[in-house]
Amino acid sequence: MSQPDWIHPDRENLTWETFGEASRYLSQAVVDSGWFPDLIVGVARGGLIPAGAIGYAIGVKEMGAINVEFYTDIGATLPEPIILNPQLDVASLEGKKVLVVDDVADSGKTLDLVVNLLKETAAEVKSAVIYTKPSTIFEPDFSWKKTDQWINFAWSVLPVITADGSFKEGA
Repeated sequence: MSQPDWIHPDRENLTWETFGEASRYLSQAVVDSGWFPDLIVGVARGGLIPAGAIGYAIGVKEMGAINVEFYTDIGATLPEPIILNPQLDVASLEGKKVLVVDDVADSGKTLDLVVNLLKETAAEVKSAVIYTKPSTIFEPDFSWKKTDQWINFAWSVLPVITADGSFKEGA
């Protein structure tokens, strides 16, 4: 079987198949830790797919999302991450154990923002990511792999499909 066109030898390439392995690994790590979440919050957009996969794997049906924007392009970010609408009802987290899931702890600023925000209400908050970068300021509780390379995620590497049927780079 040939590789997809988006696979680059100088990047970390997470294919759908490898994502399946990574999400099962993370799910098993959560269960093996003896800590079990009441609900899972995915960081939109990159954390939504892994959050759903982990929720299915460990049998957690209570799911939420928090919308954060930080990256604006490959290697380009806002000065600080910002929370976008619609916002998560943080009051509904009171007294609950929450697992925050994202795709990568790159700078760590997004996870730091989200975890600290949710800790204000939730009983306990832990975090899980597929990838951790060596330069992160926030070390997640669960991580599948460390890398210092740019990551091509299967769900975000292809061009955006537009209403007129054309494609545009960037997502």
